[in-house]
Amino acid sequence: MDRSTTELVLVEKDGEGIATLTLNRPENRNAISDDDMIAALLEALAALEADNGVRVIILTGAGTAFSSGGNLKKMGAEGGLNDALPAQTRINYRLGIQRLPLAFEALEVPVIAAVNGPAIGAGCDLALMCDMRIAAQKARFAESFVKVGLIPGDGGAWLLPRVVGFSKACEMALTGDAIDADEALACGLVSRVVSDDDLMAEACALALRVAANPPRMVRMTKRLLRESCRTDLAALLEMSAALQALAQASGDHVEAVASLLEKRPAVFTGS
Repeated sequence: MDRSTTELVLVEKDGEGIATLTLNRPENRNAISDDDMIAALLEALAALEADNGVRVIILTGAGTAFSSGGNLKKMGAEGGLNDALPAQTRINYRLGIQRLPLAFEALEVPVIAAVNGPAIGAGCDLALMCDMRIAAQKARFAESFVKVGLIPGDGGAWLLPRVVGFSKACEMALTGDAIDADEALACGLVSRVVSDDDLMAEACALALRVAANPPRMVRMTKRLLRESCRTDLAALLEMSAALQALAQASGDHVEAVASLLEKRPAVFTGS
């Protein structure tokens, strides 16, 4: 087990290619809007993306919350992302929290959100940035910006409709009301709900099922799925052909076919 720790983010790697990334500011329910937390999260993601040994990332929160989103103590008055000059506030968002959705969008390694508690505002959007989401029974989700007189400044208005559909996204964003884990499952915000005690075990089991496949093909497949959200069919087919050429020339493709014909477990090396 390889473990590295910073004050704000914990990164733990196992021997199966799974990295668990834990937001580690439980005293403010893992708020992510402060510059230091944003920087720590971006640094951790970049390091894991560059590590070819990492096949899947699990993202969760320390303590009782996944993430409360913005730091409530820094809202209203000047502080945090807010500035006396609206033009500077705009820049603060672009150079601050808006870097997170762009970083997640650029990741090729797949990310599973293990939502262990409330995911509120930008915390809900952080879960939406991930590729897969599993919720503990006690998880709650709220696109609650209107409740504090704000709008989704971190990309939530782009993320939420793509996950739950336009009507449900409007209901969540315009009321700001929270939904529980079962409603999140019903609207497709999460793919499964598990008991609180089983959350991390279930997330790890899902990660192992992903990590069992050829790592380069997993990353390329994720890239195709991401591109499909913003391009037309012809462009996606062209990209698929180019990536398929790389896949068919790989050692892992040869190994996958051989293991099926020989009726034995495959051993994928990323070659």
